[in-house]
Amino acid sequence: MSPLFFKLMAKIVKSLDPKFEKYRPKKEAYSPETKQELIDVLARTPKDVLSKEERKVIAAAMSFSEKPVSSIMLPKSKMTFVHENDFLGPLTLSNLYKSGFEHFPVIGASGRITGLLHTQQLNSLKIKETDRALKYLDENVYYIRNDHTLEMALAAFLRTNCHFFIVIDRAENSVGLITYDMVAEMMLGKPIIDDFDADLHVSAVAHREKL
Repeated sequence: MSPLFFKLMAKIVKSLDPKFEKYRPKKEAYSPETKQELIDVLARTPKDVLSKEERKVIAAAMSFSEKPVSSIMLPKSKMTFVHENDFLGPLTLSNLYKSGFEHFPVIGASGRITGLLHTQQLNSLKIKETDRALKYLDENVYYIRNDHTLEMALAAFLRTNCHFFIVIDRAENSVGLITYDMVAEMMLGKPIIDDFDADLHVSAVAHREKL
């Protein structure tokens, strides 16, 4: 057959191609079968589809149920402690506020944690320089073990409605602390910065702009 015939047939096939598209077997979408394969797919995804922050969130979510509390806790060496007999004078209070934390473990005579001090509570009270930490002690201390997962920590925060846990080991020794904010930051891949404090005012909430 002549080359002209083949050219003519090629044109006919090309013109009919869209009409037969629905009869063609569909190519199955690729489904990763392992976590590593999924990570590889995410790595190849264009930036206009997944931003750097979105990739961080996905990566954090994938490892959230496996990471131990010890991986993000504040270690004991960096914690700020108060002794139950410490006077709550200006210097002590100033050091607590400068630490950046709102909850502080209080140590008793035995060397064990006997309670907590909350700076928000102290702000609303008239404290005398002769007042000792023991006077404002909150004896409700919640604990979590260092090898528990972050998923378990989140469940504990929600169950107890407490945002501050002392981290212990199997020998019941205090080894650090963990807060709800730390877990949330791990989940979102970035710190949560929000200075809005009018949640009790319906009008303020209704007119608030998104972050």
